Amino acid sequence: MKFKDMIYRRPDVEKLTEDLSQLTERFKKATDFESAEKIFSEVDELYRHYSTMATLAYIRHEIDTRDEFYDSEKKFLDENDPIVEEYMHKWALTLLETPFRPKFEEKYGKLLFLNTEIGTRAFSAEIVSELQEENALVTEYTKLLASACISFEGGEYTLSQLAPYKQDVSDDRRLAAWNADAGFFSENGKELDRIYDRLVKLRDSMAKKLGYENFIELGYYRMTRNSYNREDVDKFRAAVRKHLVPVADSIYRRQAERLGKDYPMNFADNALEFRSGNPRPHGDPEEILNHGRLFYHELSPETAEFIDFMYENELLDVLSRVGKAGGGFCTMIADYKAPFIFANFNGTAHDVEVITHEAGHAFAAYMAKDIIPSDLQNPTYEACEVHSMSMEFFAWPWAEGFFGKDTAKFKYTHLSGALTFIPYGTMVDHFQHLVYENPHITPEERHEIWRQLLGIYMPWVRMGEIPFYGEGKGWQRQGHIYQTPFYYIDYCLAQTVALQFWALMMDDREAAWKAYMDYTRPGGTKTFTELISAAGLALPFDDDALETVCKRAAQWLDDFDLGDIE
Repeated sequence: MKFKDMIYRRPDVEKLTEDLSQLTERFKKATDFESAEKIFSEVDELYRHYSTMATLAYIRHEIDTRDEFYDSEKKFLDENDPIVEEYMHKWALTLLETPFRPKFEEKYGKLLFLNTEIGTRAFSAEIVSELQEENALVTEYTKLLASACISFEGGEYTLSQLAPYKQDVSDDRRLAAWNADAGFFSENGKELDRIYDRLVKLRDSMAKKLGYENFIELGYYRMTRNSYNREDVDKFRAAVRKHLVPVADSIYRRQAERLGKDYPMNFADNALEFRSGNPRPHGDPEEILNHGRLFYHELSPETAEFIDFMYENELLDVLSRVGKAGGGFCTMIADYKAPFIFANFNGTAHDVEVITHEAGHAFAAYMAKDIIPSDLQNPTYEACEVHSMSMEFFAWPWAEGFFGKDTAKFKYTHLSGALTFIPYGTMVDHFQHLVYENPHITPEERHEIWRQLLGIYMPWVRMGEIPFYGEGKGWQRQGHIYQTPFYYIDYCLAQTVALQFWALMMDDREAAWKAYMDYTRPGGTKTFTELISAAGLALPFDDDALETVCKRAAQWLDDFDLGDIE
């Protein structure tokens, strides 16, 4: 069914919670596994339908945050989702206590119960009001950024629409665009500080109500960390500082030489890869989408079937518009077994990355759409990011159709960007750990933490010169910090795995694709570490893994001929 024809109806939360209560009580009284399993399936179907309505409302709200109807529905769901979660929490506790657990584990696997147990640690009826307020604040942040209407060279631009000018070859124009972008955030700085300050204190309060020292432990449970812990993440961050920051630093030093700039460079100069300009797609949005369809048709029979389903059912909204929320995402519309891709094309290489990255998520969701129960369709977030980041690399043989004469530029900047991103993403994670360890510090003290971390993880950046960014406030632009705390390290862990897929592709594309499908097919029936092992790759927490992929990628960049590129 086409997305536009999918009908949204406001969920009847009173009936839903009543039904969940009744099913939970019936489950407690089940006398055999067959009866218990039937109720288990009914709960799965009931929640799946609720999720479908919530997802439709969310997507349509993000497509136009000014739409009064879906704005009202988003507020309704922000208020009621924690109430539904309370009843699902009671269901989860009952499921964990069933005497038929061994038979459920035999049929569906033990991971279902591990994830359920972790989920119960992240919720209590005591924190419903705080969850409602948290949802409202996150929506407020999203709408604030979507409201940006930035004056630049006689035009009005959203944050996404301004992005190409922030990569312009003219030093003066590029700097002006960065200043214009920074102006919006500076003007709204007090609101951004207020929203985040309240979010931090709310999350700390919820954690303490649940018996935790601070939000960090609760945050990990909310992210369903089921195969590694905080110590593993600490070890990964140390490996990034040891192995990757020096490699990234050398990449930016060569960039400064190409541009004729003093090192370290300011934010605006760091954004320009080559004096002749960054790689740009050589087609319009329709041509990019058409070539994307060709790429997936030629990659494999599975991806061909998937991309036809997406295009025929109009499951993509990728053009940037006034009022549209920023960023990009993929989500699943459960009742229709339909992934949906949301993005903001802006004329940069980002547009191609959307049709590879977000479609990588969508392909994995499409492959897992028939797994029962629906809770086991998707693995944890870091595992999902491997799907998308690796798919970006699988598109390399089709890069010329996307980039034309800029193909060599694209490959160089894509690989170098994969390396230089990890220190930034790791810094985001480190920042959040420090913030939630010290929830009562002032907004200015948070900015100071960011400034100090920039010196550790991104020494190639010169502070000052540009408002907001040069003042150490750029973290406020990173929506994940507000919306989904502790998510961002998932990208870094996933990139380490994706770089291993890239290295395998360089040696044997057929073997790489087989390993990718071995990783993807299980959906969420295996943990992140189990999926990596199934693909025959190294865990990112092993010091050797990061060091090995760094050396291989850095050598490729050193050997790459940039002689014909200005």
